[in-house]
Amino acid sequence: MSRTTLDAPPGTPDADASLSPGLNHGLKQRHLSMIALGGVIGAGLFVGSGAGIAAAGPSIVIAYAVSGLLVMLVMRMLGEMSAAYPSSGSFSAHAERAIGPWAGFTSGWSFWVLLCTAVGLEGIGAAKIVTGWLPGTPEWAWVALFMVVFCVANLAAVKNFGEFEFWFAALKVGAISLFLVLGVLAVAGVLPGTDSPGVSHLTGEGGFLPNGSEGLVIGLLASVFAYGGLETVTIAAAESENPVKGVASAVRTAMWRIALFYIGSMAVIVTLVPWDSKAVVEKGPYVAALDQLGIPGAGQLMNVVVLVALLSAMNANIYGSSRIAYSLVERGQGPKALGRVTSGVPRVAVLASCVFGFVCVVLSYWRPDDVFPWLLNMIGAVILVVWMFIAVSQLRMRRRVEREAPEKLVVRMWLFPVLTWVALAGMVAIFVLMAREPDTRVQLYSTGGMTLFLAAVGYAWQKARARA
Repeated sequence: MSRTTLDAPPGTPDADASLSPGLNHGLKQRHLSMIALGGVIGAGLFVGSGAGIAAAGPSIVIAYAVSGLLVMLVMRMLGEMSAAYPSSGSFSAHAERAIGPWAGFTSGWSFWVLLCTAVGLEGIGAAKIVTGWLPGTPEWAWVALFMVVFCVANLAAVKNFGEFEFWFAALKVGAISLFLVLGVLAVAGVLPGTDSPGVSHLTGEGGFLPNGSEGLVIGLLASVFAYGGLETVTIAAAESENPVKGVASAVRTAMWRIALFYIGSMAVIVTLVPWDSKAVVEKGPYVAALDQLGIPGAGQLMNVVVLVALLSAMNANIYGSSRIAYSLVERGQGPKALGRVTSGVPRVAVLASCVFGFVCVVLSYWRPDDVFPWLLNMIGAVILVVWMFIAVSQLRMRRRVEREAPEKLVVRMWLFPVLTWVALAGMVAIFVLMAREPDTRVQLYSTGGMTLFLAAVGYAWQKARARA
């Protein structure tokens, strides 16, 4: 098998190997299309947006628009590289090819820790909803049940993951589309039984910027992390029937999906509900908005959708973490046992990811005041670190691909390299804003410490392998 011509350093996977031949390419185009569509509607949108609204007020729309533009640029860059070189390692494999093995090691394992921890957090969130319906039942038992269900589904075959995500995504897309239709009708004053609030909630209660620029900054930081999880579609594409077509389609439609589902729904919510309503944080912004409309049972129905979003995120993160781990091991950057493939599935990696996620759940009960918060702080800014690796990788790889394999540029970054540099500047600005805020400063330093540690380990491994 010939090595890639892109001047890759030793240990970089070659172009053919990046397609992960050991995996079962069982995802159909309909799976990938719905994963791309539903993947943008993450648990962070339903669960985490309430805190952003409480901090920024109506200006949360601007916060989501600004962070949405940054995410669009990141997805375009990632799409360009993933369409050229589909890989289950996604950005980790691209970072290794463009920067060096240490970069693939650092970005890959930090993202694995993030996804595994998120699996536990989403399980806890889903269990809280269920115990609210069934009081007296143990929360940990529900988390364990969800873990077992999705672990078994991911152990069986990749098409099981695809089917779960297809129907989860269909429900999420249908629910949020219905929410937007009802919300727009209510804002326009044509929804039966409701009066249009006009712009009273946008200009009253302190105005559009009730907490000034500081509130907008906090809302911006909250909105950035709500977009996490969009990378899954580029990981899944490597196991689809047509990876290049799947990635290209997902990336090209990312703009309208982000604008409609994120920015559009935020605009509807802050128009319908006073931003300082306690229900926005306690019940969640979507439930609060539907309760405001007085639609019987709509709030509880939205709780079902939130539950589905959390379960969908669990399923996607178990899948994504196992494939990232598999890809790292395939490239010689982890314990060989994690790379063992049975019937086209890296089952040991799936089990390891689930076990790590459940350990996080145990820590949330056992050490809620020290170890668990430390773990959460450590993963707080990982998504930004990953985005930085994506931007630098695309900046370095684009010229070489243009020179040596221009036919692979099925997706192209807009206005390269200007917008790539703009995206990098935006990420640096967010890091600076995080350093200014006491709550996010701890996350920034903790994530920085983990990143530096992984980078040192990865660089030492790279040097040792070069000598060998």
